[in-house]
Amino acid sequence: MRNVTKDNITDVFLGYMSNETNPRMREVMSSLVRHLHDFARETQLTHEEWRTGIAFLEGCAAIETEDRHEFVLASDVLGLSSLVDMLHSSPESTSSSVLGPFHVSGAPPLAVGGDMKRHYGGPVLLAEGVVRDTDGNPISGATIDIWQTAPNGLYASQDQEQDTYSFHGLQTLGADGRYAFTTVKPVEYTVPSDGPVGDILRACGRHPWRPSHLHYIVEAEGFRPLVTEIFPDDDPYLDQDTVFGVRSDLVMTYVEKPASEFPEGMELSGKVEGTFLHVSFDVTLSAK
Repeated sequence: MRNVTKDNITDVFLGYMSNETNPRMREVMSSLVRHLHDFARETQLTHEEWRTGIAFLEGCAAIETEDRHEFVLASDVLGLSSLVDMLHSSPESTSSSVLGPFHVSGAPPLAVGGDMKRHYGGPVLLAEGVVRDTDGNPISGATIDIWQTAPNGLYASQDQEQDTYSFHGLQTLGADGRYAFTTVKPVEYTVPSDGPVGDILRACGRHPWRPSHLHYIVEAEGFRPLVTEIFPDDDPYLDQDTVFGVRSDLVMTYVEKPASEFPEGMELSGKVEGTFLHVSFDVTLSAK
């Protein structure tokens, strides 16, 4: 095409795709390019601004490692990760929430009633609940992959002082669908802001804070896997999560209880002094 103009370049691009192009690829790429071209025309994008955008992408690639996922973080703070989650969440199940850039695969087994707090200071938190189907029946054999920050606000992959799987555990549930574990109370924290994503946040006058949360991946045969987070109702950043992960049904309450009420059969039974925090949060999975 010799006569390409600012008005027809989008149609020219679409015409370049062959008839053998996968239909879904054609749909997604056509929409993406239409929006990109309309964005450039609408804003009258300058060469300097375009180069800044390219530099942002190059900057993300430059610091991307096995433990630092800057592109995922960019998707998170732009709200794209949460939007995709919400587009594909089942209305009958517990809401999904962002995976985030800090999940570590291969977490070690954690017995039901096991402890992730270990030697770390801070309040003991007992988290428990039941994984159910949409009819309210417990799901036998479900797995729940759990992870969170340490009391210093860092995930294991960010902190050389922590073990690889610090505050990570994989729990396989019995016929009653019950999960239970102890840990330290999570804290609010900042997403990494020392890279290109931090530049975007500062340019937009935004903070990098996330509310404290427990992060779960829940899976069971015959059911849609669920990535989700649960948040305490008293967190100062609950209504201003920089990655847009909070949903109303994911907000819970920590209840402070005396040590005398700590249940038997847990790894920390008989070892809790003073008080502990307790939260009960059931998870609902929808069938595939």
